[in-house]
Amino acid sequence: MIECEVELKKWGNSVGLIVPKEALEKESMGPKQRVRAVITPIKTLRVKDVFGKQNLKKTTAEIMAQIDEEFEKNFGK
Repeated sequence: MIECEVELKKWGNSVGLIVPKEALEKESMGPKQRVRAVITPIKTLRVKDVFGKQNLKKTTAEIMAQIDEEFEKNFGK
């Protein structure tokens, strides 16, 4: 199996991709060999995409005090 990042290229009325020769040689693959490809876009991961947009109205000290309070309530001292 080959997994690598490639750039899509315009090829007539279609779009193609070029797989590095070294990757093909490593898997003993060559021209005209039929393969199955799964193509996913590479996206830049942003913090807000992972955690959402935080709208904090409390200070850090207030948030930490609340965490301590909840921890003690759930797990004791």
